[in-house]
Amino acid sequence: MSRRRPTLAEVARQAGVSVSTVSKVVNGHLDVSDETRRQVELLLEQHQYRPRRSPGRQPVGLIDLVFQDLDNSWAMQILGGVEQVAHEQGIGVVVSAVHDDRSRPGRRWLDNVRARSSDGVVLVLSELSPEQRSQLEALGVPVVVVDPVGDLAHDVPAVGTTNWAGGLAATQHLIDLGHTRIATISGPTRVLCSRARVDGYRSALDAAGLTVPDNYIGHGDFSIPGGYAETHRLMDLPEPPTAIFAGSDMMARGAYEALFERGLRVPHDVSVVGFDDLPEAAWAAPPLTTVRQPLSEMGQMAARTLLRMVAGGRPSSPRVELATELVKRASTAPPPD
Repeated sequence: MSRRRPTLAEVARQAGVSVSTVSKVVNGHLDVSDETRRQVELLLEQHQYRPRRSPGRQPVGLIDLVFQDLDNSWAMQILGGVEQVAHEQGIGVVVSAVHDDRSRPGRRWLDNVRARSSDGVVLVLSELSPEQRSQLEALGVPVVVVDPVGDLAHDVPAVGTTNWAGGLAATQHLIDLGHTRIATISGPTRVLCSRARVDGYRSALDAAGLTVPDNYIGHGDFSIPGGYAETHRLMDLPEPPTAIFAGSDMMARGAYEALFERGLRVPHDVSVVGFDDLPEAAWAAPPLTTVRQPLSEMGQMAARTLLRMVAGGRPSSPRVELATELVKRASTAPPPD
């Protein structure tokens, strides 16, 4: 037997407030005290209340797009993919940057989502607090995630790429060139794509019978400074690597800078592989060998999935992984004699 949908009057009676107050919370109005809003939202969540949406409803409002950081071309390509789909459907995109180590948007952001009645949210390398998730659920605002941070609820759709296969391909390429001392600089351990790339790296080395010293695995934050600092650490080891697999093109660029400062040449002294295939990878000196992930397509897929949910449909798949591809350029070569 299906569970009966509670009425707003029942929720109001349990909360000790008026029906109009519950209605304001459901519809995202801001003229409700924080304490009352939290109490009502808790009851709505306990009753698994969801605002009714017409099955044929067409998206006509806004998509909220949240990034951990916007200061790179990686984010711009995903943004371009989302905006392309939004433009096709005649809706707008509101872009926010978290600029927070926790990768979570602040409370004011959620208030703004309520105020502008956003149709849905796309999170990119960022996450919501449990309270934020429950509040969006109470409002009936669907969420799609690109490259999840932390554990993701099973009912939240996610879009990513074949990160494990990409890490495997990058490392296998270096093994095929004759390298045995191969290090990796990945992103934060709580980011799922970072862990998958390291797992692919480990698998390639294990299959080749090569051991992985613990100090050959470093973690940055996908940034140039992160790659720069970790490369200096690696090259200070008693047995420094002859090849580095960086978990992003930005960290590979940081590796270039650190190696240049040390008078080491890429790829004659140290080979470097990146991950992303950003436009600047082909302009690097030397041009960067990297793993391509289709960033614009990831944004498009996330936007289409979200709009399908806004219109009352279900995502075609809860987890989508687009294919990666190794792009060989001039930053890799056999190890020095």
